Amino acid sequence: MTTFRGQGELLPGQSLSNPSEKSSSIKLSRSCLENWQQRIYNHQEKLFEGKANHQKQVSLFPNTENESTESFNPLRLTPLAMSFWRWPSIPHKGPAIYLVMDKPQSIDGHLLLYVGETIAADRRWKGEHDCKRYLSAYSEALAGAKVSKRLSIRFWTDVPTVTRARRNIEQQLIRLWLPPFNKETRAHWATPFTAEDF
Repeated sequence: MTTFRGQGELLPGQSLSNPSEKSSSIKLSRSCLENWQQRIYNHQEKLFEGKANHQKQVSLFPNTENESTESFNPLRLTPLAMSFWRWPSIPHKGPAIYLVMDKPQSIDGHLLLYVGETIAADRRWKGEHDCKRYLSAYSEALAGAKVSKRLSIRFWTDVPTVTRARRNIEQQLIRLWLPPFNKETRAHWATPFTAEDF
């Protein structure tokens, strides 16, 4: 049994012989992965449905009547393939909040895995990106357990051009949705996909 950072038993029935090995050696069972996905979905489901939860509603744009972080629904945004940045013509440019999502086969809904912000939507996903490593490890773990995935990325481009204001929106969304691949929430979900987390 493996316990970490006061989270209790992270991987019931799983054994990690050497946590310093690369993520490719960490084998997670189908039930472990699906239970992890279900826990996240249990938190995010009401948000996707547009139902307020116990948190206070906060305006994304304090001086306007725009929607709050609680009424914001990523499903209203157009999903793109994760390889969108390789396309000859990139659909989004300029400032954006971007959201990486999955639609697991065991859940009748979506998971919001990551929230980020950028001044240049057409360039942010090129090259190194912390979330890319998590997605790679996540995809590898799902493939090893024979669990299918349907990853997508969505861009919200109706956001402030001022970086500080955009980062404030990003942080509000992270606090509300608790996406598991953001560094602020990895410990909360005990994200099990890379050895560096153990």
